[in-house]
Amino acid sequence: QVQLVESGGGLVQPGGSLRLSCAASGSIVSVNVMGWDRQAPGKQRELVATITSGGGTNYAESVKGRFTISRDNARNTVLLQMNSLKPEDTAVFYCYARVRISTTRNWYDAWGQGTQVTVSS
Repeated sequence: QVQLVESGGGLVQPGGSLRLSCAASGSIVSVNVMGWDRQAPGKQRELVATITSGGGTNYAESVKGRFTISRDNARNTVLLQMNSLKPEDTAVFYCYARVRISTTRNWYDAWGQGTQVTVSS
Protein backbone atom coordinates (compact mmCIF):
# COMPACT_ATOMS: atom_id res chain seq x y z
CA GLN A 1 0.00 0.00 0.00
CA VAL A 2 2.80 2.37 0.93
CA GLN A 3 6.30 1.98 -0.42
CA LEU A 4 9.46 3.45 1.07
CA VAL A 5 12.64 3.25 -0.94
CA GLU A 6 16.03 4.15 0.52
CA SER A 7 19.02 5.23 -1.49
CA GLY A 8 22.47 6.68 -0.94
CA GLY A 9 24.16 3.93 1.01
CA GLY A 10 27.60 2.67 0.19
CA LEU A 11 31.21 2.46 1.27
CA VAL A 12 32.91 5.49 2.76
CA GLN A 13 36.16 6.10 4.62
CA PRO A 14 36.20 7.13 8.28
CA GLY A 15 35.64 10.85 8.54
CA GLY A 16 33.74 10.93 5.29
CA SER A 17 30.16 11.85 4.55
CA LEU A 18 27.15 10.14 3.10
CA ARG A 19 23.62 11.28 2.36
CA LEU A 20 20.70 8.90 2.60
CA SER A 21 17.33 9.51 1.02
CA CYS A 22 14.00 7.81 1.46
CA ALA A 23 10.87 8.51 -0.54
CA ALA A 24 7.43 7.30 0.44
CA SER A 25 4.86 6.65 -2.23
CA GLY A 26 1.41 5.17 -2.54
CA SER A 27 -2.08 6.16 -1.52
CA ILE A 28 -0.92 8.31 1.37
CA VAL A 29 -3.35 10.71 2.94
CA SER A 30 -1.14 11.93 5.77
CA VAL A 31 2.43 11.51 6.97
CA ASN A 32 3.36 12.06 10.57
CA VAL A 33 6.81 11.34 11.95
CA MET A 34 9.52 10.04 9.63
CA GLY A 35 12.86 8.67 10.61
CA TRP A 36 15.76 6.30 10.37
CA ASP A 37 17.05 3.43 12.40
CA ARG A 38 19.93 1.06 11.83
CA GLN A 39 21.15 -2.39 12.67
CA ALA A 40 24.84 -3.13 12.92
CA PRO A 41 26.21 -6.66 12.56
CA GLY A 42 25.53 -8.65 15.71
CA LYS A 43 23.71 -5.80 17.39
CA GLN A 44 20.13 -4.80 18.05
CA ARG A 45 18.38 -2.35 15.83
CA GLU A 46 18.47 1.17 17.20
CA LEU A 47 16.88 4.51 16.56
CA VAL A 48 19.07 6.94 14.66
CA ALA A 49 16.91 10.00 14.11
CA THR A 50 13.32 11.11 13.75
CA ILE A 51 11.63 14.21 12.44
CA THR A 52 8.05 15.30 12.95
CA SER A 53 5.83 16.83 10.33
CA GLY A 54 6.54 20.18 11.95
CA GLY A 55 10.29 19.74 11.79
CA GLY A 56 11.06 18.70 15.34
CA THR A 57 14.02 16.32 15.51
CA ASN A 58 15.34 13.63 17.78
CA TYR A 59 18.74 11.96 17.53
CA ALA A 60 20.53 9.08 19.10
CA GLU A 61 23.25 10.35 21.38
CA SER A 62 25.89 8.56 19.33
CA VAL A 63 25.09 10.54 16.18
CA LYS A 64 24.17 13.92 17.62
CA GLY A 65 26.26 16.66 16.08
CA ARG A 66 27.29 14.46 13.16
CA PHE A 67 23.99 13.52 11.51
CA THR A 68 21.23 15.81 10.34
CA ILE A 69 17.74 14.64 9.48
CA SER A 70 15.45 16.66 7.26
CA ARG A 71 12.34 16.15 5.19
CA ASP A 72 10.49 17.41 2.18
CA ASN A 73 6.81 17.14 2.96
CA ALA A 74 5.77 17.89 -0.60
CA ARG A 75 7.66 14.83 -1.82
CA ASN A 76 7.15 12.65 1.28
CA THR A 77 10.91 12.32 1.48
CA VAL A 78 13.19 12.08 4.48
CA LEU A 79 16.93 12.70 4.27
CA LEU A 80 19.81 11.83 6.54
CA GLN A 81 23.05 13.73 6.09
CA MET A 82 25.84 11.83 7.80
CA ASN A 83 29.15 13.54 8.44
CA SER A 84 32.29 12.53 10.31
CA LEU A 85 31.40 8.89 9.83
CA LYS A 86 32.97 6.30 12.08
CA PRO A 87 33.47 2.57 11.60
CA GLU A 88 30.88 1.96 14.31
CA ASP A 89 28.29 3.64 12.08
CA THR A 90 28.47 0.62 9.79
CA ALA A 91 24.98 -0.83 9.61
CA VAL A 92 21.94 -1.39 7.49
CA PHE A 93 19.90 1.78 7.67
CA TYR A 94 16.12 1.61 7.48
CA CYS A 95 13.75 4.48 6.97
CA TYR A 96 10.18 4.64 8.13
CA ALA A 97 7.16 6.86 7.99
CA ARG A 98 4.06 6.92 10.13
CA VAL A 99 1.30 7.18 7.58
CA ARG A 100 -2.41 7.01 7.00
CA ILE A 101 -3.86 5.84 3.72
CA SER A 102 -7.34 6.98 4.69
CA THR A 103 -8.87 9.24 7.30
CA THR A 104 -10.91 6.22 8.37
CA ARG A 105 -7.80 4.11 9.03
CA ASN A 106 -5.36 4.15 11.91
CA TRP A 107 -1.84 5.41 11.62
CA TYR A 108 0.81 2.76 11.02
CA ASP A 109 4.54 2.62 10.40
CA ALA A 110 5.74 1.75 6.93
CA TRP A 111 9.34 0.63 6.54
CA GLY A 112 11.85 0.60 3.74
CA GLN A 113 13.94 -2.36 2.70
CA GLY A 114 17.18 -0.95 4.09
CA THR A 115 20.40 0.35 2.62
CA GLN A 116 23.90 -0.71 3.61
CA VAL A 117 26.31 1.85 5.00
CA THR A 118 29.88 0.68 5.45
CA VAL A 119 32.55 2.89 7.01
CA SER A 120 35.98 1.40 6.54
CA SER A 121 39.49 2.34 5.50
